[in-house]
Amino acid sequence: MSLEKYQNFVKKTDTSSLFVIDNAFPKSNYIKIDLSKDNQDLKKVDITSSREMENYIHEYISNHKVQVAFGGYLEHRNLYQRSAHFNKQTDPNDERNIHLGVDIWKDAGTIVLAILEGEIHSFENNTNFGDYGPTIILKHQFEDVEFHTLYGHLSLDSIANLKTGQKVLKGETIGKLGDASVNGDYAPHLHFQIILDIENYTGDYPGVSSLNQLDFYRKNCPNPEEMLGL
Repeated sequence: MSLEKYQNFVKKTDTSSLFVIDNAFPKSNYIKIDLSKDNQDLKKVDITSSREMENYIHEYISNHKVQVAFGGYLEHRNLYQRSAHFNKQTDPNDERNIHLGVDIWKDAGTIVLAILEGEIHSFENNTNFGDYGPTIILKHQFEDVEFHTLYGHLSLDSIANLKTGQKVLKGETIGKLGDASVNGDYAPHLHFQIILDIENYTGDYPGVSSLNQLDFYRKNCPNPEEMLGL
């Protein structure tokens, strides 16, 4: 599907009513957080430690007197250097370190919602170190507009009783956020990503791009903040 067609769909959608985590947390209580390589505060944090990152994010949320932190689309991060899953290349421009989704930072156990009506496209526990852990992909079809949404870093029980093709409603609970023991060793959060062409992937799709592949992925994975009204 074309990027233009998707963008026109978003423009006609009431994004204020769309949530991907518990809608008890109003969007007025969200704050953007910078986890890029340019954030000097992260030099004081062991970013390889999920516990230290969780403490950093909790403190950031608390200091700003809000409930949820979000951000990260096309953010260039050093965080992925800890994992060979992203770091097998010799050419620096092939290193995967540019984030393709938006992260919603909230406690483990927070419920995760389907952003729109659709069906279960696929699901998987992606167990590489630094990977998504339990992941759900939904397929959405509205007349001639088709796209997919990916929900990563979930709890194990989120994918325990799913079936491919299962229908979901807008705002329906589809899972919960996992903790570091199951979510790829991250501070608890949701990785939410829009995918226009799912290609041949099931239960997984690249959530981090290299510089060399960025032109393709930024067109195939548009900014989720627009869909979320953030």
